[in-house]
Amino acid sequence: MLLLALDTATPAVTVALHDGDHVVAESHEVDARRHGELLLPSVDRVLREAGARPADLTEIVVGVGPGPYTGLRVGLVTATTLAAALTVPVRGVSTLDALAWATGLDEPFVVATDARRKEVFWARYADARTRDGEVRVDRPADIAEEVAGLPAAGAGAHLYPDAFPGLRTGLPEHVSAAALAELAVARAADGGEFVPARPVYLRRPDAKVPANYKVVTPK
Repeated sequence: MLLLALDTATPAVTVALHDGDHVVAESHEVDARRHGELLLPSVDRVLREAGARPADLTEIVVGVGPGPYTGLRVGLVTATTLAAALTVPVRGVSTLDALAWATGLDEPFVVATDARRKEVFWARYADARTRDGEVRVDRPADIAEEVAGLPAAGAGAHLYPDAFPGLRTGLPEHVSAAALAELAVARAADGGEFVPARPVYLRRPDAKVPANYKVVTPK
């Protein structure tokens, strides 16, 4: 088994290889503007570090978000294209679930990432492996009472500490592909379900088709 995990739903461009027992190589760079530029070189780097070739891959796991439109699409298109070219399965995992897994917490807590527009993508967890409810997008002030008293992880909590007073600085800020791979392996071993490798946006994209635009025709 050689599983390739990757995620571009947050500012992190993160890639890892897992052999079924442990992570054998990983790359992690934080740059919100260079997902497309950094991802494939990162894949190549972890393969070379592990002494592997693309043909050695047996499956691909990709973070499905939620996340901003452009960055999220880079990871998903790359994962599905590689899977099709190599004829291996591709499975989706919530980016927030992977971030929660990396905390290692065995108590209720909350994870929040930056959704821009002064909002956060967030979810509550019973422990590092168990999400409690659906992933949501909200303004931090609107959920302050819901998250009060809960430990908090993720860049969204760092951005709005007043709304997340339980912020713990020792917990991860961005998702890592190493955690994504570990969660996928554990989930598969337990017979858990994966989600389709399709983007989770939670809201409509910023770009819109202009309405009532002027049609210009030749005279």
